[in-house]
Amino acid sequence: MNIHQLSVHHDERQDRLLLRLNTQDQQEFRFWLTRRMTLRLMPVIEKSAVRLEAAQPGVAATDAPSQHLLTELKRDAFLKKADFATPFDNRATQWPLGADPLLITDAHLSIKPDGALEISFEDKSDPENARSCQLNLQVSLVHGMVHLIQQAIEKAEWGNLGSFTKVTDTDPVTPPEPPRYAH
Repeated sequence: MNIHQLSVHHDERQDRLLLRLNTQDQQEFRFWLTRRMTLRLMPVIEKSAVRLEAAQPGVAATDAPSQHLLTELKRDAFLKKADFATPFDNRATQWPLGADPLLITDAHLSIKPDGALEISFEDKSDPENARSCQLNLQVSLVHGMVHLIQQAIEKAEWGNLGSFTKVTDTDPVTPPEPPRYAH
């Protein structure tokens, strides 16, 4: 899947975030993020971005505060050159998961050897019709997605959540096992 654009929008009626992405070959994938899932998922995505940035060749940030600072600098640099002005392209011709968004009830994250964050979203709300989707995001797309989700959270008025991660000297940058979140 070659991701072309990301979009995150708060749906007032559903009180959920609608995460949409489209690909170079005009496929669109849609996901519902509830407030609860968003609050559980975002800290892990942000910590994964820190791990991805710290694993880049030539990076010498060894302690957690330095790694978080490096990640913020890289995110700021990415956001300065990112295109958030172009409207989301609604000309998709294929919806591999269907037209209805996937309600994310479970998420699995792992860092891949090629420097990508693998996110597996699952909808197990109806066990007979369980659906899933696996995304491989380079660190720049992770930064963009975090930024768009944070903007949508502010518009949703889900509270002043600020940054999801807190920098401490004891903050483990490498979790002992891949996180698994169930809704």
